[in-house]
Amino acid sequence: MAIALKTTCFLQTRKFQSYCLRLPSRSFTVSSKSRTVMATLSIAPAVGLSETLSRLKQQGKVALIPFITAGDPDLSTTAEALKVLDSCGSDIIELGVPYSDPLADGPVIQAAATRALARGTNFNSIISMLKEVVPQLSCPIALFTYYNPILKRGTEKFMSIVKDVGVRGLVVPDVPLEETEILRIEAAKNDIELVLLTTPTTPTDRMKAIVEASEGFVYLVSSVGVTGARSSVSTRVQSLLREIKESTAKPVAVGFGISKPEHVKQIAGWGADGVIVGSAMVKLLGEAKSAEDGLKELEIFTKALKAALP
Repeated sequence: MAIALKTTCFLQTRKFQSYCLRLPSRSFTVSSKSRTVMATLSIAPAVGLSETLSRLKQQGKVALIPFITAGDPDLSTTAEALKVLDSCGSDIIELGVPYSDPLADGPVIQAAATRALARGTNFNSIISMLKEVVPQLSCPIALFTYYNPILKRGTEKFMSIVKDVGVRGLVVPDVPLEETEILRIEAAKNDIELVLLTTPTTPTDRMKAIVEASEGFVYLVSSVGVTGARSSVSTRVQSLLREIKESTAKPVAVGFGISKPEHVKQIAGWGADGVIVGSAMVKLLGEAKSAEDGLKELEIFTKALKAALP
């Protein structure tokens, strides 16, 4: 007997509510004494970052790329948050690996990392969580990690581990372009797209080199400084987008300081292929009175951001 399911509801146990999920395509076997039943979930599996963004561009759409910190307030909430973000229409999800010295991050994400580490969150526990959750998601996951966790395990082993749990992209903000060669080689071997960052202060020649080396998409940092919600987006972003797009056909996503539906609408209007929202999401989860409240606020906020995009 074949069963085709296009959507399903994840029934939470005890403390969580029910969220509608889009599940990836897979087959499974249910055995009984008298017969074997084959069932197929008819949802397309998650694809890579560049393929996702290219498909959206062909449809005239702009990608919503939320960021959350793994383990804040705890990994079980992170697992539910990934499902909520997916069900609300996120196109790619960035998952931050908490680190003790997150140089590129502002106070909100630094505090989230500190809380996650204090609760015992580590790379191995994040991987175990992803192994269970990624098969339930329809959008690709990109890990945001500093270089130390990669170096600790060895680049080849790290890439193999994250590939095995279905991670499709990687952002490593503290490795300069000149030192990314090994990362890029090992990422490519494992079908992982290494996303590189360019900033408003990056010289034009260097920007072009970063754009050439970046995979998945080009990450345009919208402002000088660290991550964190800001009241407005610099109009400099519009000219930076134009400059980058004159150098490449690769998709460009804008991040850092984007925290409101009007921000994502503005950036989409300037020609971005994707909009990354981090600190505002992290704050909702980390400062909520309860996990249930945080997840509900995350759902409402994500839907509002999605509605602001074409």
